[in-house]
Amino acid sequence: MLIQINTDRNIEFNSALGEQAEAAVRRALEHFTERITRVEVHLSDENSGEKVGTDAMRCVLEARLAGRPPVAVSDQAATVELAIEGAAEKMKHALSRALGRLDDRS
Repeated sequence: MLIQINTDRNIEFNSALGEQAEAAVRRALEHFTERITRVEVHLSDENSGEKVGTDAMRCVLEARLAGRPPVAVSDQAATVELAIEGAAEKMKHALSRALGRLDDRS
């Protein structure tokens, strides 16, 4: 499973952030790794660094499944780390539902 991390111009990417994001995604989706070809992580600051407010950090995850349409989820939180964790958990549940229905048809 390839994990690609993208940030907007308001979030500074560094190796610690990359490692944290990759670890959270791998941990949450470990059950599905054979079915996922790629996960794209998009991190953004909804307040553009100029305004202040709660839940300004957004994480969008898009999982590409072999032979299936992509599945996307998002989460907003006060910090980038919390947004990543929240989106990873949402993706875990979304894939459980999507792939569970697929397996039930087989």
